[in-house]
Amino acid sequence: MRRSEERLVHILRRLVEVDPGGGAARLCDLSAEVVAVTGAGIMLMSTHTAGPGTLCASNPVSALIEDLQFTLGEGPCVDAYREDRVITEPDLADPIQLRWSALGPHMVEAGARALFGFPLRVGAIRLGALNLYSDRPGPLSDDQHADALTMAYVAARVVLGQVPNATDLFSESGADFHLIVHQAAGMVSIQLGASLAESLVRLRAHAFSHEATVDAVAEAVVGRRLRFD
Repeated sequence: MRRSEERLVHILRRLVEVDPGGGAARLCDLSAEVVAVTGAGIMLMSTHTAGPGTLCASNPVSALIEDLQFTLGEGPCVDAYREDRVITEPDLADPIQLRWSALGPHMVEAGARALFGFPLRVGAIRLGALNLYSDRPGPLSDDQHADALTMAYVAARVVLGQVPNATDLFSESGADFHLIVHQAAGMVSIQLGASLAESLVRLRAHAFSHEATVDAVAEAVVGRRLRFD
């Protein structure tokens, strides 16, 4: 299995473990854990939502970072969303380029020394950004950066599944598909000799890797067009 696929499977497995419903409630805690940073927050800035807002924050400092970005209109999430690219500031106390003159001093005072923003998108749909912070200065390692990109990818798919009226675009979270997904997980469990939780992870990993919805993969399994053994 390639390293990128291993990252994806690990994240999906942990998502099922921390939130069996596969929802968005624990995405920030999981993001901080996976990337090995001090905290994480997710800001929604999409026309598919009622308005900009914080989806989650892993700790009080992350919540403050999100609130200040809304208030001041600047920060890694704002820039990552607007510019549709990864934004990094490895040393807020001594930045090479002064990006956020209003935000920076507040962050240093709160205990954040490095900030990183990763855009959340699915295809052409931009949803917001994943914000990561560290209480120590320094850039993300190559592995941390890769893990953050994968986490942002997974988070975007989960978030889109939570957005009202988005079922035409991304339907895997719809209640109509729960039974067939669980039926498929049972079949995969038999094929692999694995637990139902692990089988669900494999279904989701296959869907994410092939840019498909979980229900489409489940239908292929139940229709005996796809096997996992």
